[in-house]
Amino acid sequence: MINNVAFPKKQRLIRYLNSLCFFIVVAFGLSPDAMAAQSPATKIKQLSIIDAGAIGDGTTLNTHVLQETINQLAAQGGGTMVVPAGRFLTGAIFLKPGVNLNLETNAVLLGSTNIADYPAMPTRIEGHTQIWRPALLNADHCDYLRITGCGTIQGGGKSFWDAFWNRYKADKTTKNLDVDRPRNVFIENSKDVLISGISLRDSGFWNLHLYRCQDLTVENMDIRTPTHSPSTDGIDVDSCQRVTIRGCYISVDDDNIAMKGTKGPLADEDKDSPPVEHIRIYDCSFGLGHGVLTLGSEACRVRDVVMENCQVEGVWNKDCLARLKLRPDTQQYYQDIHFRNITLNGHGTLVSIEPWMQVFDLKGLAAPMQRVNNVTFENITGNATSFGRIDGPTNSVIRDILFKDIGLTVTDTNVVVRKVGNLKLVNTRINGTLLTPDRLGLARHSERIADGDTN
Repeated sequence: MINNVAFPKKQRLIRYLNSLCFFIVVAFGLSPDAMAAQSPATKIKQLSIIDAGAIGDGTTLNTHVLQETINQLAAQGGGTMVVPAGRFLTGAIFLKPGVNLNLETNAVLLGSTNIADYPAMPTRIEGHTQIWRPALLNADHCDYLRITGCGTIQGGGKSFWDAFWNRYKADKTTKNLDVDRPRNVFIENSKDVLISGISLRDSGFWNLHLYRCQDLTVENMDIRTPTHSPSTDGIDVDSCQRVTIRGCYISVDDDNIAMKGTKGPLADEDKDSPPVEHIRIYDCSFGLGHGVLTLGSEACRVRDVVMENCQVEGVWNKDCLARLKLRPDTQQYYQDIHFRNITLNGHGTLVSIEPWMQVFDLKGLAAPMQRVNNVTFENITGNATSFGRIDGPTNSVIRDILFKDIGLTVTDTNVVVRKVGNLKLVNTRINGTLLTPDRLGLARHSERIADGDTN
């Protein structure tokens, strides 16, 4: 029960305190909104790392400051960490749910060249999870994540590449993961993610690795590494669904965009690697690269991938528009892969669908099958070194391959197409000459060619 005598006194006290607060506001020139913004309980929408104490001189290590900024934003319900102009040296940092990142013009998150600044931990890499190094920027279970701006994430690059090449020169059996190297960005287990406008440079390993993500958009990015930068894939789409990549420029010393999953004779049973499916790539340009779009080398099930309205300006003979790697130790299903409206302006090949023998292990089990079904190439023109090859492993089944409205000028006119069922050639010309099943010698090898228009 309210005390009827005391209650009026409480009202008078409240009125007095309110009047005092108003006097303070007037006396010190503070608005009520400004006072509210200074309240510890008020959510900070954006927090500049400069205000948190970061130093952008390119030499001061800011890992702790950046991580504390992320932690503070996460603790108060989320917000955006803002990186202003400057070169902010850092080791591995980890975004948290609700925390976004904005890189302003001339902002650089500069990766440390000290591998100790990337503490080893369990991470997804090359089709499985093992103790290895995290990326420079990491995000796990960060639904609705936004990484935006005009700035750059620049890895420690050369020091890690040199470490790999030095070991490789001493031991030619050296594999990718024998030398620890951080990726630039690793995002996993996240939905509704947008990465827009930023640049990636000089990654020690893969540039942008996406694992078990859904409904993710990568747009208007600029991703580059120079020659002799091993394993610097541009974008690795690993066990993801509904991914859009648009308006990007990618020039790297490995695959430009790779569809990845798992590997090995039991890959089809791996519950940690759902199919890669419903991928759209359009309005992109590509420079250096081993494969503009590569399926593998770790991939089990990939389906419904469309690349269209793109330009390829590669200058290496190892460049390839479509590289479908078939592992003899992995049961693979590649289906509904489509290339449309592509201009080639350089060297390299149109297509490679053949065994990938670099590293494999049957673990004493029988060799599994590889299936490739419904791959189409339509309206592809320009210059290349050669048409390429389609020639799968012994256990492979490759069928329903369409080439339509192809016009290429090549320096090597050799075309290898073997063991393909239902191959269709419609208005496909190499150096102006119509490509037909007879010219390929398919009849001599008893490959099944569908009846239909080959003109």
